[in-house]
Amino acid sequence: MPEGPSIQILREEAAGFAGKVVRRVGGNTRIDTARMVGRRLLAVRSWGKHFLLEFDGFTVRIHLLMFGSYRINEGKEGAVPRLSLGFAGGKELNFYTCSVRYIEEPLDAVYDWSADVLSDAWDAAAARRKLRAMPATLVCDALLDQAVFSGVGNIIKNEVLFRIRVHPLSTVGALPAPKLRELVTQARQYSFDFLAWKKAFVLRQHWLAHTKSICPRCDIPFVKAHLGKTNRRSFFCENCQHRYEAPFEPS
Repeated sequence: MPEGPSIQILREEAAGFAGKVVRRVGGNTRIDTARMVGRRLLAVRSWGKHFLLEFDGFTVRIHLLMFGSYRINEGKEGAVPRLSLGFAGGKELNFYTCSVRYIEEPLDAVYDWSADVLSDAWDAAAARRKLRAMPATLVCDALLDQAVFSGVGNIIKNEVLFRIRVHPLSTVGALPAPKLRELVTQARQYSFDFLAWKKAFVLRQHWLAHTKSICPRCDIPFVKAHLGKTNRRSFFCENCQHRYEAPFEPS
């Protein structure tokens, strides 16, 4: 599943379409695409894993799901796009294997921009407040909660927990206050690291835990398991990632 940094890159690559008029719409999506034809694309935005095409009076929300992809100014050989937008001069945006739907409300009424880990509006204090309100939640689930960390996906989850030495089965309420702050700080910091590495085509070279077999700190096998309510893959070290379980009480 493309994570927030990948959608940020898509937004940057598609930014030149803002202000352009849609000349053609195609694809096998079931939404009424005719309403986009002849309309000017006002802005290209994103929120976490959501890519947003804003028009006057409505927005098209694209979610690339687990295996979605896109092509700009070219098609994907042998594949029918879910949505294809054509512009003057043969320019086009094509999206594959994704969810497409309309948002009729103003985007500020739909999205909490302060929850987006890559946004200038990101609010770390608000994220900590949200976490403190879910003390029984496992940290492996909390990091994937888009209402708290919009844009964080499974790669970022595994790498952040390894980076801060926290076991994925720790509960949020058991984390000492400094560790909770570190969790919030690194969720954002790693997202920006991810973005930079992705742009440089070296992302996988920097993975320390995700999909790895051996802990680079302890030189022992990682545990691989599907954990939490989200049931996503976790890669972690039982030796150097501490499991916080009991409610934390300052000494």
